[in-house]
Amino acid sequence: MVHHSGSIQSFRQQKGMNTSKSETMKEHPLKPSRRSMPCLAQSQTHPQSLSKHSSFLQPNRVQPQLQPQPLSAGTSIATVDVVSERAKVMETLENNLLKLSDTEYSDPFLDVGKDKDTYTDDSEHGNYDARTDQSLLIQNKLARQKTEPRTKSSLKSDAMASSGLFFKDGKKRIDYILVYKKSSPQVEKRSTFEKNLRAEGLMLEREPAVTNSDIMFVKIHCPWETLCKYAERMNIRMPFRKKCYYTDWRSKTMGSLQRNIRELKSWLPRNPMKLDKEALPDLEETDCYTAPFSRARMHHFTINNKDSFFSNSTRSRIVHHVLQRTKYEDGKSKMGINRLLNNGTYEAAFPPHEGSHKSRHPIKTHGAQNHRHLLYERWAQWGMWYKYQPLDLIRRYFGEKIGLYFAWLGWYTGMLIPAALVGLFVFLYGLFTMDSSQVSKEICEANETIMCPMCERNCTLQKLNESCIYAKVTHLFDNGGTVFFAIFMAIWATVFLEFWKRRRAVLTYDWDLIDWEDEEEELRPQFEAKYSQVERVNPITGKPEPFQPFPDKLSRLMVSVSGIFFMISLVLTAVFAVVVYRLVAMEQFASFKWYFIKKYWQFATSGTGVCINFMIIMSLNVVYEKVAYLLTDLEHPRTESEWENSFALKMFLFQFVNLNSSIFYIAFFLGRFAGRPGKYNKLFNRWRLEECHPSGCLIDLCLQMGVIMVLKQMWNNFMELGYPLLQNWWSRRKMKRRGQSMENKISLPQWEKDWNLQPMNLHGLMDEYLEMVLQFGFTTIFVAAFPLAPLLALLNNIIEIRLDAYKFVTQWRRPMPARATDIGIWYGILEGIGVLAVITNAFVIAITSDYIPRFVYAYKYGPCTDQGYRQEKCLKGYVNSSLSVFDLSELGMGYSGYCRYRDYRAPPWSSTPYEFTLQFWHVLAARLAFIIVFEHLVFGIKSFIAYLIPDIPKDLCDRMRREKYLVQEMMYEAELEHLQRERKKNGKQYHHEWP
Repeated sequence: MVHHSGSIQSFRQQKGMNTSKSETMKEHPLKPSRRSMPCLAQSQTHPQSLSKHSSFLQPNRVQPQLQPQPLSAGTSIATVDVVSERAKVMETLENNLLKLSDTEYSDPFLDVGKDKDTYTDDSEHGNYDARTDQSLLIQNKLARQKTEPRTKSSLKSDAMASSGLFFKDGKKRIDYILVYKKSSPQVEKRSTFEKNLRAEGLMLEREPAVTNSDIMFVKIHCPWETLCKYAERMNIRMPFRKKCYYTDWRSKTMGSLQRNIRELKSWLPRNPMKLDKEALPDLEETDCYTAPFSRARMHHFTINNKDSFFSNSTRSRIVHHVLQRTKYEDGKSKMGINRLLNNGTYEAAFPPHEGSHKSRHPIKTHGAQNHRHLLYERWAQWGMWYKYQPLDLIRRYFGEKIGLYFAWLGWYTGMLIPAALVGLFVFLYGLFTMDSSQVSKEICEANETIMCPMCERNCTLQKLNESCIYAKVTHLFDNGGTVFFAIFMAIWATVFLEFWKRRRAVLTYDWDLIDWEDEEEELRPQFEAKYSQVERVNPITGKPEPFQPFPDKLSRLMVSVSGIFFMISLVLTAVFAVVVYRLVAMEQFASFKWYFIKKYWQFATSGTGVCINFMIIMSLNVVYEKVAYLLTDLEHPRTESEWENSFALKMFLFQFVNLNSSIFYIAFFLGRFAGRPGKYNKLFNRWRLEECHPSGCLIDLCLQMGVIMVLKQMWNNFMELGYPLLQNWWSRRKMKRRGQSMENKISLPQWEKDWNLQPMNLHGLMDEYLEMVLQFGFTTIFVAAFPLAPLLALLNNIIEIRLDAYKFVTQWRRPMPARATDIGIWYGILEGIGVLAVITNAFVIAITSDYIPRFVYAYKYGPCTDQGYRQEKCLKGYVNSSLSVFDLSELGMGYSGYCRYRDYRAPPWSSTPYEFTLQFWHVLAARLAFIIVFEHLVFGIKSFIAYLIPDIPKDLCDRMRREKYLVQEMMYEAELEHLQRERKKNGKQYHHEWP
């Protein structure tokens, strides 16, 4: 189920609305309509089935229910102009609300305890008006049930306190954890920082570690008043009314055919990939309208329980916001938890996990203990590999940014299914037609055709039929379906990106991210520290802020670009070294003692070259990351998102060139400049350049892509899961060496268990996106040479989703729940890869494969020249036509007779020996024509498809427009109801005019 929440216009935009006669003329007071019914039991973070077995939830506090009066149903459209009256009413309402906000919702200053190590407050709600609380809370339906006895509640509080999720009193929830060493010299900074945190309204409590006497934990709790204050500042959207009209309106307008189709689907078997709602109670639809939280309009929001009104991820995000903006010394840049982590004041800062991910009791009978346990059982388990991901639960626990990553990864994996099936079909087509291929038959039956030696000293003369296996393997990837598959994958890439934009639009709407992108991002502390002397007024906020002069920015950018080109040149140097190795190894393997290697010396040369290239790739990746980090810091980006985008672009350029440079060499340069027998081109006048196998260079390209793709995916999976597992195992072993028993390990509080886990990667999701984007490049750029690439990517991604899920839930500390509206710069990179894929596939088909030479022969030189059609029999004689003749006596190696080599040159007995024939120029012209036609055709289809598919579904556009209209009406009705209650409470009488 998805959550639908509309965007809210500001309160001042309500003045021009039309109203009805009954609202303006009737004498009785206004009453709430069914449009303003509260969204009961929808803002609970934990459903009833989950709360029943939870070990960390507080008992619900029963509050007196607010009884709204029903609104008269009969209303009609106004025929008189009431715009001016509405404007006066709205001004009066705003003035009254401002007065109420000044009196009833003033920020209290929390009292600070005198204990040196423990900072708590007896009252979680401070000086908040109790009477106002009672009038604002709406009683939960679940609270009407019979409450637990006091003895059970006290036992539950003790259990919650000992579970490591609450303060020692068992009431105050831990929202964030700070870790420091007692031996750290930064005592003054830490003391000032914590004092300022308490002044901001946070509550702190210290507790030493169980396993290490030098480690101290600082538990942070954010009280209700502080949550409300910062939720208002951060414009956090919260639920305030239930959606109950759009679905009804849509069902009325839905055609009978659509309703019949839906009824028919209900009789079909259940989709096994869908998650079971009973197993995932958190997927129940929270179908509420949301609006930016405001203390002055708190009566609008559905506050069933103050302890669960703000979810755990929202509480952690608010605390992180405070930690980022609290000072620890005097000065503009002396602020933020990041600086304190860098200078060693604190060792770590993280939100705690919601308890253990495992339980002694099965989840089917006893339910989930917490959201982490639920995610582990229904998402991170290997048995759930075929199920859809619980995206709403992932977003609720880890935040929107991580939720969008897994949504994109799941969408990409799902879209790989048709690509993998078509690629497998092309491969199977080549497999079944391998023996019937005319080209393979001619090569395998060429018993008398002698091929020229492929190296200078140690190579012997070979017969053409010795290449029979290579010819058959080449046919698996270079057959009649190659061109179709290349066009299909180019269109697939466009469809994938266009439909992802639609999917992203739905997710941003469901997760209340439509208006979030308009918020102004905070400056990076490093940027503020560097340019604090130069200020300029921000055109968005109107406030002065540090400014980077253009000459300084340009000079730093030029240095960064120079560093990028230097690293790319280093990659090309490494590729050149591998090419030299292949030239040297070619002679050695050809004269090797082992018969198998001597016979298949070309395969041995290519295989060892690929392995050496892979080791160089992985070694240089370590250097690239450090260089990219230094270059990005040198640029001094203004905001954190600018830093992430700049770093991601550098890492992509480095690793893309690193991975694909050798593949580009084999695809477009191998064998193109080798020369001819008797006049070979040599490197440094010593090593003869490598030429293609008699069956073509495509087999080398397939080998290069397959080995690199498989080895890199295996290495990435090990680094993502195996390395954290080894680190966590080593930390547990060190704990045992210190004399800790298993009993003490089990009784560790949650914050200490989280401390023993590995932190999330320094660059967040950058490594995850980079791995998948590079894989997307492998899947699309050279897919014409390796049709099995989508299938390998699909199998890897099925494993990748569960590996990442297991890693996030069990091996990593809980990351700070961050927000995002899209996948950032990666979408632009994916579009660039899609364009590059069209060009490279056109060149692979035209230059690397033999598709164009076979095509030209069939229509111009073969036995079917005048018949106008092409079949396998039309390629009869193609192999002989593609081989030129050379006189062996010209080599001076004691040979006599003639040998054959791949090229279109005149024979030695012609008037112009060894010159290019007319067939060579026909093939060259056909290749160039194919590249132009293929690119224009595919780009035209891609553009047409992108035009046909709208970025936002029409259904979603209609829903947003209708909900916007309904929200405006409900906001106005809620203001009228609140103002009437205030007048009634103050003893004022109603009049016939508007209040």
